[in-house]
Amino acid sequence: QVQVVESGGGLVQAGGSLRLSCAASGSGFSISAMGWYRQAPGKQRELVATITRGGTTNYADSVKGRFTISRDNPKNTVYLQMNSLKPEDTAVYYCHAGRTVVGGTVDYWGQGTQVTVSS
Repeated sequence: QVQVVESGGGLVQAGGSLRLSCAASGSGFSISAMGWYRQAPGKQRELVATITRGGTTNYADSVKGRFTISRDNPKNTVYLQMNSLKPEDTAVYYCHAGRTVVGGTVDYWGQGTQVTVSS
């Protein structure tokens, strides 16, 4: 079984920065894609950024140029550096880890970490 644990959320003023971390732990597995999603109150969960094992990244338009995703493959850890934060970035941020298996992918999610940006 794979366990996904996030850390690094908190309260920050607009224009500030935060760094989220997420580690996928377990044994006998290889994590392929990792990423961050977020869900604001009353809204659906949305993609923030993803990164493949080879380092290919994908960002939501709303965070391009402000957020940077990176990963440490040996540690199965992914990071999200968030700069120039805006109040509309306020949400619960969820880490996703995908494990490739025969016939598809198994998805694992963290419990979420709250990010609050005050104006």
